[in-house]
Amino acid sequence: MQRRITAAAALAATAALALTGCAGGGDGGDGAPIKLGSVNTLSGAATFPEASAAAQAVFDRVNADGGIDGRQIEYTTVDDKGDPASATAAARQLVGSDEVVALVGGASLIECEINQEYYAQENVLSMPGIGVDTGCFDSPNIAPANLGPFNDMTLTLLNGSENLGLDDICVLLEIAGSTKPSYLAGVEKWTEITGEEPLLVDDSLPYGGSDYTPYIVKAKNAGCSAIAVNGIEPDAIGQVKAAQAQGWDDVTFLFLTSVYSENFASALDWTGAGVHVPAEFYPFTEDNEINADWKSLMEENDIALTSFSQGGYLAATHLVEVLSEMEGDITRETVAEALHGMDPIENPMVAAPYQFDEVAAQEYTPGGWPVVLESGTRAWKQSADDWLIPSS
Repeated sequence: MQRRITAAAALAATAALALTGCAGGGDGGDGAPIKLGSVNTLSGAATFPEASAAAQAVFDRVNADGGIDGRQIEYTTVDDKGDPASATAAARQLVGSDEVVALVGGASLIECEINQEYYAQENVLSMPGIGVDTGCFDSPNIAPANLGPFNDMTLTLLNGSENLGLDDICVLLEIAGSTKPSYLAGVEKWTEITGEEPLLVDDSLPYGGSDYTPYIVKAKNAGCSAIAVNGIEPDAIGQVKAAQAQGWDDVTFLFLTSVYSENFASALDWTGAGVHVPAEFYPFTEDNEINADWKSLMEENDIALTSFSQGGYLAATHLVEVLSEMEGDITRETVAEALHGMDPIENPMVAAPYQFDEVAAQEYTPGGWPVVLESGTRAWKQSADDWLIPSS
């Protein structure tokens, strides 16, 4: 049986979680804090601060309402700086020294791939708010709240070819670590579904580049009508401005959810033929009950309204839901057992229910909600009436 959480009831449900179920004894009970943590890229060329901040806000609210069966949640975030050695050390600190019972709500450029074997060895499960690297999507111990950039790439291309009817789409990629095969697999999946192929694939774009003009010129000269790019917010802004400087007025930008933010919209008055994104979560720029609890909590805590904060919020909310239904001690082993055995949690903020094992195995159908940023508007709006879900 599936468990459902409606957006209208989210605030009441989260508060109620603090009053329900987790009796324990020994190291996992007796009023001891429930230790959770996350590894995050908070400094460096690409940063993701909102996810863990959103998770912290969820836990702070639960604690303010009495905790889980009287036990407070102790949440520790560690910055891996986008550096492999720091990512390794961060995981050892949280799992080995701090003895967290689970990892939740984080977002890192590299840490899943680096630490996935260690998490399996230590039998600790991780629920990133935003999974970024390949390791977040091929480990039985890691199940992010988001679809991930590789599924997002498929949806981005589908949005361009199927919703917008575009031909001559080019793919420009920023590659970190060993992510290239996964991004290319996302492109190949689009080809399998549609029979379309990219006009050009350029995987040489740098993260945090100072000037994207050469890459934009190359795409323009190749005859691209649209470019699908996996850049994060600052890089994508630079890419749009480089196209504007070249007078490429009819180019359509197909970006990933990582650029879907109010900051991005406010930074660009010109977007060519438009910036199109298949948002991994329900569009946060829509003012309705689906995002109401998340939005109010973010505003109360001065956290940016972005897809990253949506992911951190959802990951933390999912875990609190699971913890609230546990009986007995809360230890690393019992939390892992509860997550493996959890019922799917449905939430209208996402297209598919969250069930740890299914997400970890990628045995579900991802979906995104198309939105567009048109020139001169500085504001996102929906460009479809429902989720975009691959047909196969």
